[in-house]
Amino acid sequence: MSSTDQADSGTPGNVATTSTLDVVQTRAYRALQDHAAVVDRSARMRMSFTGDKAKEALGGLLTNDVASLTKGAGQRAAALTPKGRVIALVRVLDRGDDLLVDADAAAGAGFVAMIRKFVNPRLARHTELTAATGCVGVYGPDAARLLAPLLGAAAESLAELPPMGSLTIGSADDAVLVMHSTDLGVPGYDCIAAAGRIARLDDALTAAGIARADATVTTVARVEAGMPQWGVEMDDETIPQEANLDALGAISFNKGCYTGQEVVARIHFRGHVNRHLRWLTAAEPLATGSAVRDATGREVGTVRSSVVSPQRGPLAIAMLRREVAPGDEVTVLADGREIRARCAEISYK
Repeated sequence: MSSTDQADSGTPGNVATTSTLDVVQTRAYRALQDHAAVVDRSARMRMSFTGDKAKEALGGLLTNDVASLTKGAGQRAAALTPKGRVIALVRVLDRGDDLLVDADAAAGAGFVAMIRKFVNPRLARHTELTAATGCVGVYGPDAARLLAPLLGAAAESLAELPPMGSLTIGSADDAVLVMHSTDLGVPGYDCIAAAGRIARLDDALTAAGIARADATVTTVARVEAGMPQWGVEMDDETIPQEANLDALGAISFNKGCYTGQEVVARIHFRGHVNRHLRWLTAAEPLATGSAVRDATGREVGTVRSSVVSPQRGPLAIAMLRREVAPGDEVTVLADGREIRARCAEISYK
């Protein structure tokens, strides 16, 4: 089988659970959707890259066009193995004096190891900032209005940021980088700064009475947004197009060479992958890790994330064979039972 017609690869190690909200979490979810909620994102890996060769060094390792970034701009990108499998999905932010890169906590060690192996610090200095910094997000329709005064900024300055765009508010130890995040499907602003500064901001958000969304709530929002998470929907056996990273704008097909490019480009221009992430909807929860079968009884994929959405009911993200088309009915096997579900293509805002 050629690399343009890829076989199914491994499945991340999920446990058979479904994220379901209790009464308190449902209130936080409603705040996230209708008002605003605070999200702790400090566990994400953060690194800075400085020097004249920083963009060149990262550009040779990432799928997107890092060289095109200008101050205040940002992009998603993937770091790949030489065989074109995903090491990490990252966000790259141009701060003018340096590039700030962050990623899911589960992908952090693999990304840092790749950087240390392939980026010469004499050409592009790289510093891991995870422990010294923090990240807190405010997400929801009122996020800009509520966050801005706590930073001494105008709400318009945040609301006008494009997706992945950022600005720095304050200076020296008081400086906070604010970026417009779309990770949870609602307007959101991730604030990154020194750990002490984030702690003070977090206290101010608490004093302002803004609701807090825990990991269960944010998982529901993430699945509703169709956002893949490393270690759950994808791992180092996943090809970027399988995880919809092209649809997320994380791949440039016009830039120069990067690690793993041959596989990604060949699939894009001459072939296809055999599977994709898709939503599954059902009348009852679908346990993660469950096998999915088509109408003929053939196994066609697995459930990767599963939630009960207050808006959409039982909802899952599954990795499914490409032969399963949006609208097709499938059967999910769980604890000896068969649950009917329907496939839907994931759309990104």
